[in-house]
Amino acid sequence: MKSSRLLSIILLLQTRGRLTADELAAELEVSPRTVYRDIEALHAAGVPLYGDPGHHGGYRLLDGYRTRLTGLNTPEAQSLFLAGLPGAASALGLGASLASTELKLRAALPPELRAEADRMRARFHLDAPGWYAEDDDLRHLPEVADAVWAGRTLRVRYRRWKEPTDVDRVLDPYGLVLKAGRWYLVAAPGPRTYRVDQILSVAVTGDAFEIPAGFDLAAHWAAAQRDFHVRLRQGEATVRLAPGAAARLPGAAARAAAENGVPEADGWTRAVLPTESPEQALAAFLALGPAVEVLDPPELRTALQEAVRATAALYEGPAAGGRTPTAPAGGAQGAVAQAAVAQAARQ
Repeated sequence: MKSSRLLSIILLLQTRGRLTADELAAELEVSPRTVYRDIEALHAAGVPLYGDPGHHGGYRLLDGYRTRLTGLNTPEAQSLFLAGLPGAASALGLGASLASTELKLRAALPPELRAEADRMRARFHLDAPGWYAEDDDLRHLPEVADAVWAGRTLRVRYRRWKEPTDVDRVLDPYGLVLKAGRWYLVAAPGPRTYRVDQILSVAVTGDAFEIPAGFDLAAHWAAAQRDFHVRLRQGEATVRLAPGAAARLPGAAARAAAENGVPEADGWTRAVLPTESPEQALAAFLALGPAVEVLDPPELRTALQEAVRATAALYEGPAAGGRTPTAPAGGAQGAVAQAAVAQAARQ
């Protein structure tokens, strides 16, 4: 709608300063000719904006001009308070600022839209972390966030999964990402991704750095997510699943079973499932017990047989009170089976 677009032009100029017609057209997804007509309409309405000619020109609002948020429609007012993440703001040390900002935004709304925003807040609550997620250690998050904002290099001691587990790193922090309730730091060299809760100590140095031109945090994170999911699917397994077993599989495997599963006469389903690694596949299938039969690859089927035998050996005869079971035979397959038994026990 034209009225919404006119308000968008005012707010863009108010928040970003000088913008050319081409820049405004790109933001609003319209033609520059439409922008020129909108500028004329704003002039006619008495909005104090003017254009500077030349290579470095563009449109600007008169210094000091501000508009109130009376142009919001009902859906926009309803969505306003769904965008807030009070837990994240608090972790960053911005809890009080967020509350103050929301108060000012609420006060700027007309009474009817204020009621809509309050109604939305009373009926919807966002709690992003999963049910079984433990609280992460975020004591270093404010320092990391300050370094990100100030463009200062960090010296950290970081705990990773492989040996040596505790390592020292000097990082240029490009940005922070909150994913499923967990904070991640994207930092050079690389850039690579670090879990903030695995940072053991941190010191902000006096060294400044520049983020490379063209780096986009959201685009980098999206690409990293795609690469992560590609690396997760390192193999495949052909299986038979008992009724209801597919719902107990991990997400990608459950989707594959639903999409390509072929029902069989006995009520079971034959499907080809993606697997991350031999250890992960064994742990997932062991958790299903007799509700799954692995048909292919042969080495996965053999390793599963050995893991089941090792598990059954624990229950032969009376309780041993801490007896260590015999390791599965079969060389590398036996080692994989033993690792899978341990992984399944931890889940």
